[in-house]
Amino acid sequence: MPPLYRLPADPIVTIIADFNVNSYRKISFYYENNYPFSTSLRLVKKLQVYYTAKEHRGRSSGAGGRGTETSMLMTRDKHFYGWFFRLTLTIALQNLIVFSVSFADNIMLGAYSQDALSGVALVNQIQFILQMLTMGVGEGIVVLGAQFWGKRDTEPIKRITNCGLRIGLVISLLLWAAVFFFPHFCLSLFTNEERVIAEGMQYLRIICFSYPLFAFTNILLCSLRSVETVRIGFFVSLSTLMINVGLNYVLIFGNFGAPRMGSAGAAAATLTARAVEAVIVTAYLLLADKKLRLRPRDFLRLDHSLFKRYLKVGLPVIISNGLWGIGTAVQTAILGHMGDDAIAANSVASVVFQILTVVVYGAANASSIIIGKTIGQGAEKLVRLYAKTLQVLYLLLGVATGLCLFLVRDWVLGFYVISPESKQLASEFMMVLSVTCIGTAYQMSALTGIVRGGDTKFVLFNDMIFVWLVVIPLSSLAAFVWGLPPMAVFIFLKCDQVLKCFVAAVKVNRFRWIRRLTD
Repeated sequence: MPPLYRLPADPIVTIIADFNVNSYRKISFYYENNYPFSTSLRLVKKLQVYYTAKEHRGRSSGAGGRGTETSMLMTRDKHFYGWFFRLTLTIALQNLIVFSVSFADNIMLGAYSQDALSGVALVNQIQFILQMLTMGVGEGIVVLGAQFWGKRDTEPIKRITNCGLRIGLVISLLLWAAVFFFPHFCLSLFTNEERVIAEGMQYLRIICFSYPLFAFTNILLCSLRSVETVRIGFFVSLSTLMINVGLNYVLIFGNFGAPRMGSAGAAAATLTARAVEAVIVTAYLLLADKKLRLRPRDFLRLDHSLFKRYLKVGLPVIISNGLWGIGTAVQTAILGHMGDDAIAANSVASVVFQILTVVVYGAANASSIIIGKTIGQGAEKLVRLYAKTLQVLYLLLGVATGLCLFLVRDWVLGFYVISPESKQLASEFMMVLSVTCIGTAYQMSALTGIVRGGDTKFVLFNDMIFVWLVVIPLSSLAAFVWGLPPMAVFIFLKCDQVLKCFVAAVKVNRFRWIRRLTD
């Protein structure tokens, strides 16, 4: 076993001359990757006490929490980049597989019929609302849990997970009840095309039973993500992809003697995949996880004091994500009332965009873990330096993603069997997205990845203002009053992705969002 890094006996009095923000991160990273969990937990706690004492000494001597390192635009710490890209790529691969499931559904249903593709696309907007609400519950766990993880205190994370699971299951059951008992009403909110609604209802009556499974699995994955256990999410999503694609091939088209079920077959395939997901995650937590060590007894009793703290942090995230999901559904409804071609084009463009921006979403999730953990460690200098570095990385990722989307748009459309009008609209929509994704990469990652690491309420109010007071009113006017074509309406629908960048730049670089949520 490698030799231990020797810390001074009295850290307040004895100061190592070359011990700074970078060496703190390096030593902590070294402990975590070279020692068993219990040993690294003890060592990092000791290191944290030492570093906090040195930070306090530096501030009291006039440093004010700002050293020469925080004046740099980007950190030179190689361990930070390894940490960031390891988390980003792992989460991105997981997201890639998740979105590939939708991509496979789109291509297979598009080959079956355009009505089936459009109907399932509308149902997926309801699924998207659940997804955003569940992500909100999970992000609340990550924000608060990552700060406890920075202190190497895992017991509160278990209780936070219990809080999140209860909220997530209630949300999923309420949404299940709404769509199971009133499917036609729910789908008629998005379009008045009866053929499309009929196809969507076949899919919805089956897929709604996957909602509680989806919430259960993803909230548990978020609790694991808060302690930097991210690989299991990749393997879970990979199993979903293989099961879903295989069963789609059998059930949608009636291969191997199975009935030709169309939309209902796609729903049955997804439901089966969600059930397998839940089993895999549960088995991992019970048999393989060495950090959280969650057990069924951890979910029997609710910690009311921690539940209140979770609501204070997580409720703004849940509401923000929920309103954003509903806002996205309203935007789809605006396009849905412009014709069947607009629905199909939006479905295709959105799925391709989601697949190509998985690294951007992975960067936002990785940032939330990194910033939350570093705040929990009490290393404010590191938080400032990391925030500056991350902003540069976001812009580079956005430019690369936008260029890729622009170049591959027509090639991807060759896989779809849809009308020429739908293909033309989808190509135009992807041209718009190739520009706005630069703004998405910066503002979404900065606000949800950095700022949400310490200030969850700001993102809520920011999204409410832009989505409900700017995007939806302007898009509605463009579609129903001014009579503009779908391409122009789509530009209005995505204009907030650029406008939010100015708000994000000001908010992030003021650093007033840095807050210890675990004290």
